[in-house]
Amino acid sequence: MELNQYQVLARKTARYPDLGNNPIYPTLGLAGEAGEVSDKVKKVIRDKNGFFDEVSKDAIKLELGDVLWYISQLSSELGYDLEEVAKANLDKLKSRESRGKISGEGDNR
Repeated sequence: MELNQYQVLARKTARYPDLGNNPIYPTLGLAGEAGEVSDKVKKVIRDKNGFFDEVSKDAIKLELGDVLWYISQLSSELGYDLEEVAKANLDKLKSRESRGKISGEGDNR
């Protein structure tokens, strides 16, 4: 599946206030779902000595899907398609790599 196709299909399931003019709702949802991914990883470290069994990985995969859904909605709210966002990210990383700045801190390296 193409990213933009996913975005179109995911948008059909969006139900929140001021849909189409509300970047705050998907931003808060994204933060919450990212926290759920982190929590599941934390529990693998705590309860399974860091071993990611199939049950753990499948649970994380579902949460990653929720993260993707909220990224898709936020992108839509801001007028971007997912492929555009993905390309911009790869361009940024390629630039950093070519300048020897792939490691380190800061957005503007």
